[in-house]
Amino acid sequence: MTDTAVRPAASGDDDAATTPPPRSAEPVSATGAVSTAPPVLDTERLGRLLLGRWADIRLATRALVAKPEFQQIPGLGIEEHRARVLEQMHAMVREGAVARAFPQEYGGHDDHGGTLASFEEMFLADPSLQIKSGVQYGLFGSAIQHLGTKKHHDRWLADALTLKLPGVFAMTETGHGSDVASVGTTASYDPETETFVIDTPFRGAWKDYLGNAAKDGLAAVVFAQLITQGVNHGVHAFFVPIRDENGEFLPGVGGEDDGLKGGLVGVDNGRLHFSGVRIPRDNLLNRYGDVAPDGTYSSPIDSPGRRFFTMLGNLVQGRVSLNGAAAVAMKASLSVALIYGSQRRQFSDGGGEETVLLDYGRHQRRLIPLLAETLAVQLSHEQLLRMFDEVFSGANDTPQTREDLETYAAALKALSTWAAMRTLQETREACGGQGFLAENRITEWKRDFDVYVTFEGDNNVLLQLVGKRLLSDYAAQFKGADAARLARYAIGQVGDRIVSTAGLRKLAQNLVDLGSTARAVEHLREEEQRQLLTDRVQTMVAGIAARLNAARKEGAAAAAAAFNETQNELIEAARAHGELLQWEAFTNALAEVEDEGTRTVLTWFRDIFGLGLLEKHLAWYLVNGRLSAQRAEAATRYLDRLIARVRPYALAVVESFGYDPIAHLRAPIASGAEAERQDEARAYYAQLRASGRAPVDEKTLKKAARQR
Repeated sequence: MTDTAVRPAASGDDDAATTPPPRSAEPVSATGAVSTAPPVLDTERLGRLLLGRWADIRLATRALVAKPEFQQIPGLGIEEHRARVLEQMHAMVREGAVARAFPQEYGGHDDHGGTLASFEEMFLADPSLQIKSGVQYGLFGSAIQHLGTKKHHDRWLADALTLKLPGVFAMTETGHGSDVASVGTTASYDPETETFVIDTPFRGAWKDYLGNAAKDGLAAVVFAQLITQGVNHGVHAFFVPIRDENGEFLPGVGGEDDGLKGGLVGVDNGRLHFSGVRIPRDNLLNRYGDVAPDGTYSSPIDSPGRRFFTMLGNLVQGRVSLNGAAAVAMKASLSVALIYGSQRRQFSDGGGEETVLLDYGRHQRRLIPLLAETLAVQLSHEQLLRMFDEVFSGANDTPQTREDLETYAAALKALSTWAAMRTLQETREACGGQGFLAENRITEWKRDFDVYVTFEGDNNVLLQLVGKRLLSDYAAQFKGADAARLARYAIGQVGDRIVSTAGLRKLAQNLVDLGSTARAVEHLREEEQRQLLTDRVQTMVAGIAARLNAARKEGAAAAAAAFNETQNELIEAARAHGELLQWEAFTNALAEVEDEGTRTVLTWFRDIFGLGLLEKHLAWYLVNGRLSAQRAEAATRYLDRLIARVRPYALAVVESFGYDPIAHLRAPIASGAEAERQDEARAYYAQLRASGRAPVDEKTLKKAARQR
């Protein structure tokens, strides 16, 4: 296998070369004069910003995963890897590294945000360890805590936290994944024995893909349709013992091992099925719905739909933590690729010295926008994590904040996990054959991370939920509006449409820019980026809403057909909304940076992210008349200029991530080994030339002959 790099073409873009930096990013002296010295990035300040509120917990977890006993060993077989991860789980208990989110009376610390911050950093140890601990504490334990009541906490929480009670989170079925409301498993109440009877009536109702189910789990939180007195009250959660102390299935419980998967080999995923399994009435986790001894159902939430979404909303931490895990995966893989790219040399620069990969324009274009996106993902995650902690700690827990949290988490989880997969693939390729070696970890991370995009809901389904929220918020603007207000809005929409489709907006942009790329760039500053990103979301949502509203007047069938026809557009609008959230979080974080040089460099990275979004969706902006062709071209040309400008800061940003090459990254090509190889090679050729024994190149002889 051979590493290759594309030679950069000489640039003749004089206009782009004179393009000024963003006004907001120019370093300014105390006298108000613009400084000509390049800004200095303070890696320590940036590192503190990226560590966020739970910095101490993140650092403590990094110290833990740096220990050899917690580190992944590539190439282990299924049984060996599973056994190692289980032992690591017990070691975490001994280290006191779990249970932060749980009540103190059961051994926890009531620290919700800190729990997720710790979980996210465990990706550096072994993603299998991260996910198995997530199953035990973030799903099984959290379901008992948030869906059960004190009697359930007293019975099972302490044992779950100490791993005396390994558990399974049995929600997903072979036939129903994201559509939890339609699961086929039933829990039918028998008033004569005061028991629930758990059944999986057909093969598609088997609980599937469940961590801890194949081997280690002794009990499961099973999600099933609660049926009592002939009425189905929808999905509820039940505590169901599944194995005895010898690891054998209890009567009526069966299962299978999912076997070899595409990744996460150390997690014992499996299937469960139930046939007439009876559990006590008190095993219903009854915070949101209860059944009396005589079979009477009651709930503090009257609406079945709202009750269902409230129950699932209590489990939102899975999406929040996966968003953070994506940020760690991006930071780790880019650290490896950028360190390697700054040391690996390929092709002569004409003077005998080979060029480092990161000095090639194409290599910069491949990796630096991903670095900017990684900063956006991390900074938006910190905002999401704070929101999560405020809700679950009770500091700001209202129906509105819970709904906002669920929407924010769904949008960001989808975008960040997709971004992480793109980053893992690009960094793998950017490291050539070295990136394909398991010892350098990127290909192993990519294999394990793949399923994160479907954990906690398929990303497209999550974005559809976000899109529905956007539509409901849009409709709420007009609830109770009088005719005059609606008329003014309609006139404004029509006017804006005429301006855009008639090309008047583009004409105005051309007149303002007067053919100058520099002037065009002036109008792609922070406020212009915000306006363009916001306008795209608003325009898409308004268009979809208008079509759905028109179809609704024609009946239910027409409305359903219209929704299906606009589904792709709705998901794209939700994606645009998530991108706007990330951009705004990045922009808001700039205000927290007091050091001018650091703020300047971060502003450049923010602009790379923002202009990258404009370039990504350039067709939409051109078709909808939001950008002139010249301004669109300016965005791309200036993006290239910014990427080249921040290239000297790439390794400083990597340093700010705080990952030790030996203890955390553990990739030989990021440990300095490549630099040693390159130095050895250059020393060899220098010594050979100095000795006078260097062979003459055939091309040199032929050139000399032609000159004679």
